[in-house]
Amino acid sequence: MTELPSPKLALFTIGATLAYLGLAILGLGGRAAFFSHPALIALAVVLFALSGVAVFSRGNLSPGKREDRSNRWVILTFGLIGLLAAYLPAYTDRKGFWTLDGDAIRWLGVALFAAGGALRLWPVFVLGRRFSGLVAIQPGHTLVTSGAYNIFATPAIWGCSSIR
Repeated sequence: MTELPSPKLALFTIGATLAYLGLAILGLGGRAAFFSHPALIALAVVLFALSGVAVFSRGNLSPGKREDRSNRWVILTFGLIGLLAAYLPAYTDRKGFWTLDGDAIRWLGVALFAAGGALRLWPVFVLGRRFSGLVAIQPGHTLVTSGAYNIFATPAIWGCSSIR
């Protein structure tokens, strides 16, 4: 039986998703400009669907048994990259800078975003509590070689004879 997410986590996820979408809306010049493109409406729907599914994953952000605190700078770096990734593409689309074609590329982007989001969530569901966005040194952590990992992470597929 799948455990329900905590209300605090659900509210945080909704808030973060709205903030991320809000940056894209701001970058494109407002709600009317953003929602005038059917592909961007679809993108917003996919974003909320992926966020809703992610809430039910059992992944964690535990630091595990040991944490290398010298690596914490990556959290700030990824945060800044994430903010730029939310705002900058919509801004450049509004300004006509670094844009290609228009709607065809937008729909391709929606498809790639949906596929990439699903591929990103897949290991979180496969690993459950053993998945951590911070570190793999977790109590009870074991190598998973079944399911998708049997297909994509088998060394024989990549021409490796052994894991060292």
